[in-house]
Amino acid sequence: MRRRSFGAIAGAATVLVLTVLAAAQNTQQNNAPRSPWRYYPADRAVGDGGPAPKRDLTGTWAGPASGADAPRSRVNPQNPPAPPLTPLGEQLFGRNKSLSKYSPAGTNDPHVRYCDPDGFPKNMANQIRGMTITTSPNRTFILLQYMDLWREVWTDGRSLPTNVGGRGRDTLDPKYNGYSVGHWEDDYTFVVDTTGLAPNTWATNSGYPHSVDAHVTERFHRDSRNDLTLTITMDDPKLYTQPFYIGDVHFRWIPNQQLDDYTCIPSEVQLYLKEMGDPAGSDPSAAR
Repeated sequence: MRRRSFGAIAGAATVLVLTVLAAAQNTQQNNAPRSPWRYYPADRAVGDGGPAPKRDLTGTWAGPASGADAPRSRVNPQNPPAPPLTPLGEQLFGRNKSLSKYSPAGTNDPHVRYCDPDGFPKNMANQIRGMTITTSPNRTFILLQYMDLWREVWTDGRSLPTNVGGRGRDTLDPKYNGYSVGHWEDDYTFVVDTTGLAPNTWATNSGYPHSVDAHVTERFHRDSRNDLTLTITMDDPKLYTQPFYIGDVHFRWIPNQQLDDYTCIPSEVQLYLKEMGDPAGSDPSAAR
């Protein structure tokens, strides 16, 4: 009985000592100087922050993949329910093998296999961790943490181009992010219209396609000072019989305005596929 009691007392004393040491270490870390070059996960916006400023999206926002407690989407923009497709849409969709169904070895998603750009609108829903919005007198820039990419939205009153693709001398080339124009619908809703998308990219992670003539509408609505909601709708009559509501993405304000580096590195992806992804094979039930 004495040995058991002594063992229990010694164990309790050890736990107490370790607890005190851990508390002291945490206190020391909390009191350590904070680097202005880092984003600390605990440094999050609390509450709604009060009313949103009018006609202002400027700042850095944490997306659903950031761990900053951004609300979940009502409709998942990575795998949304699509409206009925046209025969051409069915044909193109049937060629695309998504990562979620076919695994790394079986997918033909060019971003997953080769780190090719996601393209728009897929890049506004895939790996959304951080986003910075900044404005100039005639343009708004959207900077995404994932892949270190930027989008240019013109706000000088110009119309969307109607001559993207084709072989004419004055036609424009399709672009991964397309051609975008924006305007304020009201004091808290900024609307962005985009067309001229590179047709080799996907609209969603699940493999839904788009044509070069797709017209995508985004609505950035500032719900409060600390909350921002993005909704995405695509109209592409060549491939879909109805407008396609792709989904919504929610963001939270980042107080210290810091984005981390997060990108897809082709050499690392190829090494992973060679050593692990491809040897594991594709999902045998995916084709069914």
